[in-house]
Amino acid sequence: MTPALEGILETALYAEDLDRAEAFYGTLLGLQRITRAGNRHVFFRCGAGILLIFNPAETIKPPPAGAALPVPPHGTTGKGHMCFRVAAQALDAWKEKLEAAGIPIEADIRWPNGARSFYFRDPAGNSLECAEPGLWAID
Repeated sequence: MTPALEGILETALYAEDLDRAEAFYGTLLGLQRITRAGNRHVFFRCGAGILLIFNPAETIKPPPAGAALPVPPHGTTGKGHMCFRVAAQALDAWKEKLEAAGIPIEADIRWPNGARSFYFRDPAGNSLECAEPGLWAID
C-alpha cells in the first residue's frame, strides 16, 4: 500500500511583473524571500510551506540541454488562488493592514462551519485569501 501524501510543500502563482510581486509578497505581506532568478521566478517562505511566483512567459520555455536543474516547462494562464492560514484573532489586523495599504477586500465570509476568511488580490490579479485554520477542520 502506498503511504498517504503528507501535505502540500509548494504553492505556485504566476505574475508577469516579478518586481511588483516581490514588493507585494516580501514587503507588504512580510514573507521571507528565499531566492530570485532574474525575470523567471521569485520564491518565498510562508510558515512551513513555500510560495513560488513564476513569470508565465519564462516557465513555458524548456530547460536548455544539459541544464543542472532540468525542470520541465509548466505554467498556466489566468488568475490563480491561494489561501494563507491566519489565526482567527489576527484576521482583523491583517484586514486593516491590507486596507491601509490600499488593497480592497473583496469579500469577508463566515463559513457554515463558523470559520471566517476574507479575499483580496495581488498586483497580478491572483485571488488571495486569509482564513483561520478551522476552515478545513476535520470533524
